[in-house]
Amino acid sequence: MNNVCEVVELSGHIIDSHILPNVLDKIILMGGDFEIEKLEVGKTNEDISYAKLIVKGKDHKHLDGILREIQQMGAIVSTKDAKTEKALDDCVLPDNFYGTTNLPTYVKIDGVWKEVEDIEMDCVIVIENRDGEKVPVCKRMGLVKKGDDVVVGYGGIRVIPLERTREKDIFGFMQSEVSPEKPLDYYSKTIAKEMKKIKEKGGNIVWVVGTAIAHTRAHKILEELVREGYVDALFCGNGFATMDIEYALFKTTLGMDDECNVVKGGYKSHLVAINEMWKVGGIKKAVEKGILTKGVLYECVKNNIPYVIGGSLRDDGPLPDTIRDVIVAQDEMRRYAKKADMCVILATMLHGIATGNILPARVKTVCIDMNPYVVTRLQDRGTHQALGIVSDPCAFLHLLKKDLDNLS
Repeated sequence: MNNVCEVVELSGHIIDSHILPNVLDKIILMGGDFEIEKLEVGKTNEDISYAKLIVKGKDHKHLDGILREIQQMGAIVSTKDAKTEKALDDCVLPDNFYGTTNLPTYVKIDGVWKEVEDIEMDCVIVIENRDGEKVPVCKRMGLVKKGDDVVVGYGGIRVIPLERTREKDIFGFMQSEVSPEKPLDYYSKTIAKEMKKIKEKGGNIVWVVGTAIAHTRAHKILEELVREGYVDALFCGNGFATMDIEYALFKTTLGMDDECNVVKGGYKSHLVAINEMWKVGGIKKAVEKGILTKGVLYECVKNNIPYVIGGSLRDDGPLPDTIRDVIVAQDEMRRYAKKADMCVILATMLHGIATGNILPARVKTVCIDMNPYVVTRLQDRGTHQALGIVSDPCAFLHLLKKDLDNLS
């Protein structure tokens, strides 16, 4: 028998975005029950819908579990002020801390709903005092200091879910399953139009690329996109950066030339490339001294485009520009991710998922990979806004370039 209950509210395009039915399904799947006390359905594209529900659970613990789940789906569980508890020590959180999603989130403080700054998933909310004003800020656990006011529980928190647009839009929330059977030409044209629109409005596009982009020579397309202003920040690993430089110096990647021949002694060409960068003090110095005269990273330096090379356990060398402390690399990526309007992820699982973890849900995200697991993993991990395309990302890059040229 369901003995305890709580009133919750939903507001927005909750019908056509499937938010209301998904909330009701979740309640039932978790063994709860509900009554719809009030339902107002919007009739035009501008009208919003509203629902007031009584959610029932077997006991307080059971009900709390249901409320936490549906809150992440957009339910307003309580309109009281959010509660906080002090952090017990540096990096130590109160037991009942609130864990964030990447969706726009509001906290009620002194009766006023305030948007949480720098929202991203898997973090906590800290209430800071700035000149007498209380400001909710999203922070990763490693930045929490002893005595910080950390938001706990689920009361006084409002999460704004992604809503399905009523217009035809390939970036519509969860509009289709990941599949290789997609009209690639249509997607390319549509993404190209979106990129051009973003740049015309002064927006930012972040690119995340893996080694396959260099090894297949598709990095030559990326060089052009940097020159043409479609790249505002580049995230990659030591592998891509090394291959890009190796090709610029020796016209090989991992010792393989443009005709797929492994040149004599080519097995160590990537190490020579790394060594050359160390000899002159890094990529920017190599460009300044005329040693590095082409490549994606060369174009980034020449066009003042920031790049973040994040290290890993697998790295050779690594390059002097590679950030070996992964937490430092994360924070450097955050500097540019929070300014992004679009993110394009090509042929990289680890860097792609890492970027997805720090992107706000508002960022239009495209993930293109031959492996469907990479695309689905990104979405399952919480980057629900990602448009997944199972295809050859290198071939797609060529197609995208052609479509961008046709828009010029």
